[in-house]
Amino acid sequence: MTALVRSGVMKLTLQFQTPSPSLSLFSSSLSITKTPSPPSFFSFRHPLSHSSNASKTPTTNPLPSSSFESQLFIPPGIEPDEVDDSTVLPGSNIAVGPYAGDSRIKDVQFVKSSARARDCPKDDLPEFAVLGRSNVGKSSLINSLVRKKEIALTSKKPGKTQLINHFLVNKSWYLVDLPGYGFAKAPEAAKTDWSSFTKGYFLNRSTLVAVLLLIDASVPPQKVDLDCANWLGRNNIPITFVFTKCDKMKVAKGKRPDENIRDFQELIRQNYKQHPPWIMTSSVTGMGRDELLLHMSQLRNYWDQ
Repeated sequence: MTALVRSGVMKLTLQFQTPSPSLSLFSSSLSITKTPSPPSFFSFRHPLSHSSNASKTPTTNPLPSSSFESQLFIPPGIEPDEVDDSTVLPGSNIAVGPYAGDSRIKDVQFVKSSARARDCPKDDLPEFAVLGRSNVGKSSLINSLVRKKEIALTSKKPGKTQLINHFLVNKSWYLVDLPGYGFAKAPEAAKTDWSSFTKGYFLNRSTLVAVLLLIDASVPPQKVDLDCANWLGRNNIPITFVFTKCDKMKVAKGKRPDENIRDFQELIRQNYKQHPPWIMTSSVTGMGRDELLLHMSQLRNYWDQ
């Protein structure tokens, strides 16, 4: 565990192992190149407070079971020996700590769409970015979280979202809808522009609490998702894996969602010494909605203290 202080932001980090230098982000111009001293941390952000406390460092702890819940995400303010089944959110590896608070969404307002990271809101409110492969169910998840139909555009055409869209929640924090990656039918120019401004958003957005990286649990692990996760880890971007479509049944010759999740996590462990937080969701049944919002509340409250 390491605490880094950069530009007034303290990052509590989980170790990240260097992935293969051949990995690229979103199969586009963003590539991972091998450097003499590559980034080696997975970060959890909050503003620099009066003092730092080692006990606030997020940790992971093996679960005494053979299930795919093999490691826990321990949030700030709670020790591993204080965690039991009652403190772990269902369908996740996330323990609930003292920073978890009121997670209800009472008001949502669309604020603006930005074509460039520097055009995003500048009011210093904390924000969560929602990111995922095209057709992963990103818009459906956002609509489910806020319980408003079509607050985020839902379309049968993958890659419809082309801008950085900010939604103000409870007048105190932002939910940010980012363009989906990996859509094959988008113009090459759109792919290039997307890579450029999204990279700038991730690397320069000091108010970013965490990225909610959506992974389709109804299909086997996809290389583009693994590349994205590894790029975020190498660049110290906080991440929570949100597995979508967990209500879907096993398809012919396919695997169940929990089996696909297990396979994805095994691949992620090759690069992450300690597993990031993850949670199972379904926009159809509402699975994981309240739990994800509670997880976001403890990250946000710790960031905002």
